[in-house]
Amino acid sequence: MYVFPDSLPIHLAKVDALVYRAPIADPVQTSFGTMYDRPAVLVRAEDHEGMVGWGEIWCNFPNVGAEHRARMLESCIAPILLEQEWAHPTHAFEALSRRLEVLAIQCGEPGTIAQAIAGTDMALWDLAAKRLNQPLWKLFGGAPQVQTYASGLSPAQPEKLAAIKHREGYRSFKLKVGFGTERDIANLRALRELFGSGTVLMIDANQAWTPEAALEMSRRLAPFNPIWMEEPIRADHTLADWQSLAKASPIPIAAGENMRSTEEFSAAIASGVFAVIQPDLGKWGGFSGCLPVAQRAIDHGRMFCPHWLGGGVGLIASMQFKAIMGSSGYVEVDSNPNPLRDLFATPYLRPDNGTITLSDQPGLGITPDLDAARGFLVKHR
Repeated sequence: MYVFPDSLPIHLAKVDALVYRAPIADPVQTSFGTMYDRPAVLVRAEDHEGMVGWGEIWCNFPNVGAEHRARMLESCIAPILLEQEWAHPTHAFEALSRRLEVLAIQCGEPGTIAQAIAGTDMALWDLAAKRLNQPLWKLFGGAPQVQTYASGLSPAQPEKLAAIKHREGYRSFKLKVGFGTERDIANLRALRELFGSGTVLMIDANQAWTPEAALEMSRRLAPFNPIWMEEPIRADHTLADWQSLAKASPIPIAAGENMRSTEEFSAAIASGVFAVIQPDLGKWGGFSGCLPVAQRAIDHGRMFCPHWLGGGVGLIASMQFKAIMGSSGYVEVDSNPNPLRDLFATPYLRPDNGTITLSDQPGLGITPDLDAARGFLVKHR
């Protein structure tokens, strides 16, 4: 079980957001939208001694959202962080959440503000661990090995990309579904035929179906033995709707990337609906909010698998998150081309038989190569 260190004082001198956009040849498809480039919003938090912590704000959708999230951080969050010294990253997280709560309601953007706070929390924890010269996984008493899966296999010949990822060392794979019954079945069949019965497969519908359609699809896809069906219905369905589906579905249910409070996660975990809990460090909570959620999920016998589909800083944070918590489960690694993942997450993209081993470098264990990414920078400090 993780334990928060007692005192980790942070006195910030500067907090910035850097926006990047990397062009891609083939758009990334989900059931609700398409990404035509790969964006990333990095948070750079510098203390008065010149030490820097890094975080990343989720910003995939809408396609114009990255710049807006950066402005939200610099106009609403940075001024609060610079007001005082913080005795602990969790104190800053709690203060930001409390002080911006009414603004989030007034402007109708609780998600955007939560995402900006979450990326900031990542950066503060990176900075705090660097000040102690410890990797985050070790600071919390974890172990450096994490299991991975290759995610985001698209509806267009997913078996070809899956074969490439297998050669790179991945041993578990998640298929995007929600593109029509026959296409989904054909794609899942192709993956099962490629890998055989022993390989772990998952499916992700990205909220594509009604409860009735989700139940029907779960029955149609169950013969291919996916270990979970992720977000088959809209995240804002009532728990009663989710419970009805989970009770009848032959495939276990996974969700969490669109949950946005301790209370929502607690209710979801207690309900027994979700076999797999998937908090996203860059959408809500950062380490301060998500570590207690993960512990609660594990204590209730749920599989804990952090969600991430963005740039390399958030990916490494997700790996650290999983390494801190241990237990069964996997870290999500997007299969689709993304220079902002590759530039920032090297050398953690080539697992050994599905396993990544994190280094002893302090904090997140990486320093983003800003010079290498300069061609993708669209907003300067």
